[in-house]
Amino acid sequence: MNHLLRPLPALLVLAAPLAAQEAGKLTLEAIFHPTKKIAFLTPPSARWTWMPDSTLLETRTEKGLTHLNRLDAAGKATPVYTAEVLPEALRKAGMTEAQAKQAAGRGPLGWNPALDAFLVKGGEDLFLVRTAGPAATRLTTDGAAREVPTFSPDGKHLAFLKGNDLHVLDLATGAEKALTTGGSETRFNGRLDWVYDEEVYGRGSTRAFWWAPDSRSLAFLSFDLSKVPVHTLVDDRSHPQKTVPIRYPKAGEPNATVTLGRVDLNGALTWMTDPHPGTETLIVQVGFDPQGRLLAAWQDRIQTWFELRRFEGVEGKVLVKERSKAWQERLPLPRYLKDGSFLWQSDRSGFRHLYHLDAEGRELRALTSGDWDVRDLLAVDEKAGKAFFSATERSPIGLDAYAVDLKGKRANAGLKRLTAESGTHMVQFSPDGKRFLARWTNSTTPTQTRLQDAAGALLRTLDAPATEALSKLKLGKVSFQTIQARDGHPLQTRLIFPPDFDPAKRYPVFQEIYGGPGTPTVRDAFGRDLPWHHFLAQQGFVVWVCDNRSASNRGTASGHHAYRRLGQTELEDQLDGLAWLKAQGWADMNRVAIDGWSYGGFMSAYALTHSKAWKAGIVGAPVTDYRLYDSIYTERFMGLPKDNPEGYAATRIMDKAKDVEGALLLFHGTLDDNVHPQNTIQLVDALQKAGKDFELVLLPGAGHGPRTPEQVWFRYWKTWQFLKKNL
Repeated sequence: MNHLLRPLPALLVLAAPLAAQEAGKLTLEAIFHPTKKIAFLTPPSARWTWMPDSTLLETRTEKGLTHLNRLDAAGKATPVYTAEVLPEALRKAGMTEAQAKQAAGRGPLGWNPALDAFLVKGGEDLFLVRTAGPAATRLTTDGAAREVPTFSPDGKHLAFLKGNDLHVLDLATGAEKALTTGGSETRFNGRLDWVYDEEVYGRGSTRAFWWAPDSRSLAFLSFDLSKVPVHTLVDDRSHPQKTVPIRYPKAGEPNATVTLGRVDLNGALTWMTDPHPGTETLIVQVGFDPQGRLLAAWQDRIQTWFELRRFEGVEGKVLVKERSKAWQERLPLPRYLKDGSFLWQSDRSGFRHLYHLDAEGRELRALTSGDWDVRDLLAVDEKAGKAFFSATERSPIGLDAYAVDLKGKRANAGLKRLTAESGTHMVQFSPDGKRFLARWTNSTTPTQTRLQDAAGALLRTLDAPATEALSKLKLGKVSFQTIQARDGHPLQTRLIFPPDFDPAKRYPVFQEIYGGPGTPTVRDAFGRDLPWHHFLAQQGFVVWVCDNRSASNRGTASGHHAYRRLGQTELEDQLDGLAWLKAQGWADMNRVAIDGWSYGGFMSAYALTHSKAWKAGIVGAPVTDYRLYDSIYTERFMGLPKDNPEGYAATRIMDKAKDVEGALLLFHGTLDDNVHPQNTIQLVDALQKAGKDFELVLLPGAGHGPRTPEQVWFRYWKTWQFLKKNL
């Protein structure tokens, strides 16, 4: 499910003076208006990527041109090429002047492994730019779309999707070859279908092929979608209408049948044997070990187990199998060591931790343990005997980088935190493991990019946005709390108080919610929602966010409380949060509004129909019946509808329409391919039949959220009018 509008770390600075505003005050226009807004969210001054030799590649855009520099360990910058001459090189290779100017401003589409050449597009055709010179070569001339172009590890070939088949291009000769055939509307070779893209491999990836380490072959997934139901969206913005069909399996409906293949550069194809014939499964990871042996992971349809297999030939051998009493998360592929053993991430303790397994998958030792989660394995330095990872060890609402001993006799041997300030540190290590980039932010600090050594010492700050204008705003205090649910389970919460907060007064409360399993909203980060929340605080609202336990960063097992009964236990935690608010004395519990989008929309609608605690609710793109949502996400948490009819029935908001308490404002995009508009249409039908009042805002042509600046503005303007009217 799309985690739309969650507060993500971002640069948030005032990039223009507040002359048009009352001193220190935010306005809705300054935050959201298409033509009057101030640039609160500004991009970093540059982007940095590690080169294979552990120098940094800096990408900086100025005056419509992208400049590339190489930074050595001392920070000295050497131009990779002169950006001003790139358009001329592209024109010489066959681009039009307009295409060349656009490509030079857009920058690289993708880099080769050596980072000495990159791809750009002119129209739909691909061009290869070698940084020496620079010199450009036109790779394709037919104007046909070639999607997700991916260099081979040796940099000699380019694989891509052309239509729904996998192709490869020899960069030396320009020869192009189809590696698969038969791609069609119902057969995807190397392309993810909608639900795998959204719920397994990550939105926008589409790519379902992987190069072998020796660059001689590729693994790929082939999808047979012939039995997947078609859901049709309708675009009514033109005449005649345009229909948008999507093969989208809802809970309990047929998924695509997926097979795993391997194809060499001559087109010789081998299919791997299905390890679970006659059983519905998902293929959720594909890759290779250092020896070039194919790795793949399967899960059962409802995702209660995860099985990693290694292939020698077409038969796969089980290396690791993880099971859960509820749902089993998709796990990363192993990180191999030189002796053939590997590091493995597992939730087997109820928390995500690192383990050292031998070459056949037998556990040698736990590297980490405790009531906290490892987020990512960042790097391994075998010579130094260290593994580096990010984790929530210090705080469930933050993220830090750590080192731990590879050969420790006990878990957490040599454990050391490498990041100093509290907050959220997003870290990328250099290939040699000697330095790392850290993007650091907290609730009062816009994101900074720093360079640190492997021991955590700060080498230099690469990017730190100015905060002078920000400091002139009259902002309320941001405060984090850990409170207790009725059974004693800790819940993470965040408050933003009005700047002139007086605890003797009583304040209306604006509550934002997401609430979905494993998706915390309470984060110690300078999020993109903060201007809106601080605006509300300046208007006299207390802004409240409470993560129910299933949404928290307190171990995967915390989420199991909600298994097979989404909405029910989350609401209990949210009501316990409101009970804590009431006990503080300054919250006017007769004036509390709840606002959520996507899963948060479901939670807002569920709250208004299953309690009387909220006076008003803003419900965006809600799932109103989990039988209407996609198979992979829904069945992970709810099982199959035929096996859990009571649980599914309890999520159906329409059956409780008569019990709506408080004012209701609904939003939905008319082309939402994620949570289909039928969810809101069915709720509207039920509300009308129940004689309930509500407001409905359709976003024409929008997907799973506002699409245009005008729609974003209208969404927040309408929400503000709704709050003023009803609270």
